[in-house]
Amino acid sequence: MITRDEVQNARRRAAEMIRAAGICISDPEADGIEVVDFGLSRLAEEGVQVLTLVQTERISVKVLALFPHQTEPEHWHPPVGSDPGKEETVRVIAGTVYFYLPGENTFAQGFLVKGKEHCYTMRHELVMRPGDQITLAPGVKHWFQARAQGAVMYSFSTIARDAMDQFTDRQIVRITKVQD
Repeated sequence: MITRDEVQNARRRAAEMIRAAGICISDPEADGIEVVDFGLSRLAEEGVQVLTLVQTERISVKVLALFPHQTEPEHWHPPVGSDPGKEETVRVIAGTVYFYLPGENTFAQGFLVKGKEHCYTMRHELVMRPGDQITLAPGVKHWFQARAQGAVMYSFSTIARDAMDQFTDRQIVRITKVQD
């Protein structure tokens, strides 16, 4: 759970980062940035800020902002009914992102969230910079984190059902709760 002040501050910071990356957004869009703490109340360490640009029954376009050293926890997009799950392309616009996937353990430059090492099992490391992108098939476990300057990314995908994402960390609650 996070406070309303934390949400407002995170929205403001994320909007500044998104605009500094060259993406024009309106004030109402900035006010609508979703601040996700995953129910962990540790937004600076584990979280993400999400601006949804398009969400239909077929496609989703989002801008993701990660604060310096912020990690989006390990997760995957499961099947829903006859749909195999979300297919997603992530493209880095600003900053450096360390992206982790299944494969050979090449973990070298990132860091594991202290006390949560068991929740970050994917250790194949990709270092992504502006212009780099990756496409994830449905159901692929992944996690990512920003370096010291933070990062801004586009997420292009099939329909997003974020509330149905699955996480390695069983303490995670996808829908953020805000207290006054």
